[in-house]
Amino acid sequence: MDQIIRGRVWKFGDHIDTDVIIPGKYLRTTDMKVFAAHAMEGIDPDFSSNVRQGDIIVAGENFGCGSSREQAPLALKHAGISCVVARSFARIFFRNAINVGLPIIEADIECAQGDVCNIDLQQGKVRCGDKDYPGTKLPGFLLEILTDGGLVAHRKKLNTN
Repeated sequence: MDQIIRGRVWKFGDHIDTDVIIPGKYLRTTDMKVFAAHAMEGIDPDFSSNVRQGDIIVAGENFGCGSSREQAPLALKHAGISCVVARSFARIFFRNAINVGLPIIEADIECAQGDVCNIDLQQGKVRCGDKDYPGTKLPGFLLEILTDGGLVAHRKKLNTN
């Protein structure tokens, strides 16, 4: 994983639940292209046609609340989202994001839709415009899982060493 994640911001509010991240009617598939095509459809029907590889989601409190569906972080990752920055995450979404290799950071930042932010996961910092914001630094073992591409890839790496 890159040391610094840089991307264009998609701004969302508080309590973005997994039903709007990937609506339940798409959960019968395992096709990541379907998840990507319908990511954030429940809150922004144009998201999947406008998101670009490397973009970042910035949200408020309790991002990823609702059901425990692993498909929510998968949909964002396969839509091209490089990181999710939120004031707080629902616990299950937080763990699912790490498990599937979607970088996340808890930070309370001020930015607007379309701004460009730089995220340093190792330092737990976000820079938007000319302002730096402290974030919650992930423990080393979680950074290692993210660097390896998620929990399955991490376990495979450990088993081959």
